[in-house]
Amino acid sequence: MNGYGGSILRVDLTNGTWKKEPTPPELARDWLGGRGFGAYLLYKEVPKGADPLGPENKLFISTGLFSGMLIPGGGKCDWTTKSPLTGGYADASMGGHFTAEMKYAGLDTIILEGISPKPVYLFIDDDKIEIRDATDLWGKGTFEVEKGFKEKFGEAFQIAVIGPGGENGVAFASINHDYGRQAGRGGVGTVMGVKKVKAIVLHGTKSVPVADVEKYRQAGMAIFKACKDSEGIKEWTRYGTTIVTSWCDEVGALPTRNFSAGSFENGKNIYGQVMREKIVITDKGCFGCPCPCGKYSHVKKYGTYVEGPEYETIGLLGANVGVDDIEDVAQANLLCDDLGIDTISAAGVIAWAMECYEKGILTKAETDGLELNFGNAQAMFELIKKIANREGFGAVLADGVKKAAKKVGHGSEKFAIHVKGMEQSAYATHNATAMLLAYMTCDVGAHHNRSWAITYDLQVGREKVVPEKVARIIWLQNFRPMFDVLGGCRLQWVELGIDRDLYVPALEGITGIHRTWEDLEKVGERIWNLTRLFWIRENEGFDREWDMPASRFYEEPPTTGVTKGQITKFEDVNALLDMYYEQRGWSGDGLPNPEKLESLGLKAMVG
Repeated sequence: MNGYGGSILRVDLTNGTWKKEPTPPELARDWLGGRGFGAYLLYKEVPKGADPLGPENKLFISTGLFSGMLIPGGGKCDWTTKSPLTGGYADASMGGHFTAEMKYAGLDTIILEGISPKPVYLFIDDDKIEIRDATDLWGKGTFEVEKGFKEKFGEAFQIAVIGPGGENGVAFASINHDYGRQAGRGGVGTVMGVKKVKAIVLHGTKSVPVADVEKYRQAGMAIFKACKDSEGIKEWTRYGTTIVTSWCDEVGALPTRNFSAGSFENGKNIYGQVMREKIVITDKGCFGCPCPCGKYSHVKKYGTYVEGPEYETIGLLGANVGVDDIEDVAQANLLCDDLGIDTISAAGVIAWAMECYEKGILTKAETDGLELNFGNAQAMFELIKKIANREGFGAVLADGVKKAAKKVGHGSEKFAIHVKGMEQSAYATHNATAMLLAYMTCDVGAHHNRSWAITYDLQVGREKVVPEKVARIIWLQNFRPMFDVLGGCRLQWVELGIDRDLYVPALEGITGIHRTWEDLEKVGERIWNLTRLFWIRENEGFDREWDMPASRFYEEPPTTGVTKGQITKFEDVNALLDMYYEQRGWSGDGLPNPEKLESLGLKAMVG
């Protein structure tokens, strides 16, 4: 098939065997690749009620049609599993160069099944595939392991590796690649760890069949030219996502002290401009990227080097824990990456613990002697290590903020900031109704990348509760994740304003099949409904309560910053959900109607 590696690699870790099977044409037709493959295979192959940490759960790694192709940002692959953090659907998109090598090895999807009796790593060099012993690597940090593999096999090999966080079953463990790119959210690294897979070491040299090489070349070059000609490319390349920090602070969206406010009084100390001047050495990009947003930094205060931090990490391991030194934020970033835990969730549980400590719910005796005041960077560093190693109080936080709050109690559940058990990423939503709804209805939990709607709130009126906002959210949820399906980066479209129609001829040149964005969004809608069905199937009593945000956003207006005194009313939260369900074709409890499933071709699949 044009545009595909052509094979699915199925690895049976329990028995130490593997087999290849051809990628089914109907799978490619209906689900395209990447996130689509992962969502479909998860629903079909992981049995109802499977323990996320048991042998029946699987980890699916999928490339997309743009993965490894000469399309700007064609460096994304998708990791899908049943989440040990939330108990629902999880996927994480990872940039870098891994996905290109995977495609060149002739693979569209790798499926990790069962549980190995000992630590192993999966070695792939084109058709040479081996499950090798990794006992001597167990317990080591991601940077050391990746460096060792590069020295052993060469720079051409691409590595995906877990750290102690994944080994120790931290519910939000990540998978690290290229010394700073992650599949971060939902515990994909946790599942890789419980399967005893330390790393995947990958190299490929095969060609990818293309329907019309000249059309593909011209279309790809047109997108590259649009990126180069963009007015915003110079500033975007200089600052990357860190440019968002100052903007969020100014509009009241920068999470501050566990989302109690949206503006940080010392925010200027962690702005992207300060970071660029103080610690950034150079820019770093993923495969085929003309506008590298990664920043390689020298943290002089600690004598360390790290890729980042990016905005989400700055907002959450900075302002949201009250830390106002960009070097402290960068060091925390490094610790999370090396130990293999998601910076967003780690920051969420730490901010919650700090608020508990300041309110007297937790004492030094319960926090292993750590003074968990907001702004205490050294305590933050120690807590990151404790979480990754499930040591002492860190073991409480390692299961995520929802479970930690339930265990600690004393009203701490009210300021445990999550949706469906996933800690909220870095946008405060006290009075930003579209962004709040985006978090509430996101199909993995409180994550921003499906529907980044905060700018739309400011455009049409942040407090408005109108059908147009809901329609915007649904459109974004159907459209934006298609980049994860296609294996491409959405930031060229988001930040450089690249016309999305430029991608259509590229896709046609690769596959030989003409698809409009209307066609692609229909696939996005199909995926969105299928992942909803997975939540319903795996969680008895799943209903609209699962979509409710933290009560802080409708009960506690900020007392500082530009959103001081502003709040979304509780009745407006429910009104947003009512409109959303109606427009989605779902019941009042958020369950897809039979008519909707029929229209998407899902009714026969789910029974």
